Amino acid sequence: MNIETSIELLNRVREQKPLVHNITNVVVTNFTANGLLALGASPVMAYAHEEVADMAKIAGALVVNMGTLDEQLIESILIAGRSANEHGVPVIFDPVGAGATPYRTAAAKRILEGIRVSVLRGNAAEVANVIGGTSEIKGVDAGESAGADGSLLARQAASLLNAVVVVTGADDYVSDGKITHRISNGTPLLTAVTGTGCLLTSVIGAFAAVEKDLMTAAATALAFYGVAAELAVEISGPNHPGTFQVEFLNRLHTTTGEDLGSRAVIWQIG
Repeated sequence: MNIETSIELLNRVREQKPLVHNITNVVVTNFTANGLLALGASPVMAYAHEEVADMAKIAGALVVNMGTLDEQLIESILIAGRSANEHGVPVIFDPVGAGATPYRTAAAKRILEGIRVSVLRGNAAEVANVIGGTSEIKGVDAGESAGADGSLLARQAASLLNAVVVVTGADDYVSDGKITHRISNGTPLLTAVTGTGCLLTSVIGAFAAVEKDLMTAAATALAFYGVAAELAVEISGPNHPGTFQVEFLNRLHTTTGEDLGSRAVIWQIG
């Protein structure tokens, strides 16, 4: 992919303002909505079994996140996911904390078996546990697997799941099982603010809503998100996560195609 394509895609998100249906966790709902609004997308948070199918079918993308997990949430995800599948709406899945407990791991696998996921986004530990591996995870704050090869993991998971897979960490990897890209933008301060990974998944949804090539959509979203974070930390400094959170929302709104073109680090590595 070339940077001109990514710049055009960012402009398209802001012009089209896609509706992104989020079934996400209670910890991050407000931050996710504000982040999508800052980008220029249109968020909706709908959870009720009675309406999720109707909302999913009119959305540009459905983002499902199992951070605060219970049976009601799982059923909402399955109902909405089936509707999205039926109506050609891409489904982006964030298996938050997969591997932390047997119930959480089983729930992630149940979702993957019950609906067709277009893009899976997680860190190395979450993705490894989803596809049947093992990796240490503490609560729902999953660190990178010790010695994990993010590029190999993304490629293996993509092949097994027949989906685009994003593995995030110090470097981010996105793969469709054949082609893999590494994106090297961002700042460690993203890990000091809760919800930044969850918001990233929803931002991928916004880009997927306007671009059928999901590899391009995901790689562009990752680069844009990382560039916005880099610009934010230049204002907040590296030791002020509260200031960074506010400035990051500002930069999601103001980061331009020119910023993306001059700062994005996207490599095809396989």
